[in-house]
Amino acid sequence: MEPIEFALKRRFIIKLGKALHQYGTPAYRLETHLRRVSAHLGLDGYFLITPTTMTFVLNHGDDQEYNHMARVKPGDLDLGSLARCDDLVDEVLDGSRDLGEANERLTEIIDKPSAYNTLVTGMAFTLTPAAFSMLIASGWHDVLWSCPLGMMVFILVKLAEKSPRLAEMLEPLAAIICAFSATAIAFIDPLVNIPVLILSGIIVFVPGLALTLGLAELAARDLISGTARIMDALMLLCKLYFGGLLGIMLAQAIFGTPTTIMSEPLPRWALWSAVPFLSCLLVVLFKARPKDAPWGISAGIIAFVFAMLGGIYLGESIGIFVGALAVGIYANLYSRWMHAPATIALLQGIVILVPGSKTYLGLSSLVSGQVVLNQAHIGSQVFLIFMSLIAGLIFANVAVPPRSTL
Repeated sequence: MEPIEFALKRRFIIKLGKALHQYGTPAYRLETHLRRVSAHLGLDGYFLITPTTMTFVLNHGDDQEYNHMARVKPGDLDLGSLARCDDLVDEVLDGSRDLGEANERLTEIIDKPSAYNTLVTGMAFTLTPAAFSMLIASGWHDVLWSCPLGMMVFILVKLAEKSPRLAEMLEPLAAIICAFSATAIAFIDPLVNIPVLILSGIIVFVPGLALTLGLAELAARDLISGTARIMDALMLLCKLYFGGLLGIMLAQAIFGTPTTIMSEPLPRWALWSAVPFLSCLLVVLFKARPKDAPWGISAGIIAFVFAMLGGIYLGESIGIFVGALAVGIYANLYSRWMHAPATIALLQGIVILVPGSKTYLGLSSLVSGQVVLNQAHIGSQVFLIFMSLIAGLIFANVAVPPRSTL
């Protein structure tokens, strides 16, 4: 292999790996995908991926070898760019695009702005807390007041994009502001549930999906990445809880302790309508392509319906296994039908099932000794639900293997 050709191939593989990591691809999927691309290009590739580091070892025979190590930041989900990268890889593998063009196209994908403008994204951040409040059947007062909290979080996120110092303290600061505001709101409207209102405001930061991905990596024997991802998620959870506690204490020091009244829970129809509502908002938050939106919304509905049906006959925790199995099979079928990454449909369905909110509430019950919602043994359920999720995804991959490695 000519040195120029070897340099072109390794440059594409490294650039592709960094892009897919930036878009939130789990380590075990990314390593497998890069090995597949490297083998097709005639290279032996060995990769070690963690949320914060990437190591590439590429060689061709005994005379051409290249090592590359990079320090990276944990990626954020961008399903639209992930799908474009997958399309680009397919074009390279079938020979319809050469590596020179592929490198230019990859640069375009990385630099391409989100398909959703600031107004649409702001609406998604504003309405997501309301959809979450409906999903946990809290009360109409919580649904109403959670919207301004979501808007404040969005403003903080936009400011953090321009200020690295603010970005370092974004999550705990958002929790402090939401907790302070929720306590103040309780003096105006005593029918709100303060902890639920706080949780709704910061729900976009609660790392339920990160915990699930970390456990999936551990199940795939990717021990380094899985452990790092879980510890990062647990630390984020602790920062959010501390911020919420500090915000409540500050508000009570200034205004006093509010007296709240338990409100009526939402009717059953509101719970069912919250699922497609939240799934539509996740399309924007995950930056999925508009043409992939119906598949993602359907994934959320399938996950919820099968989890509810499984819960009726097998119990809530094991019902999550049924939901994960159903959405995993659906995502793999989608990958085969549409020639797209299964991750696009899978994550938008799994996020409906992940017990991120229960993890936060369980931590609150453990520390304060107070039960936030009328759910017994909420802490003991979390681990079983996570295990049911992972088992459902494993069984789904056995029943219907995905088309691609992403």
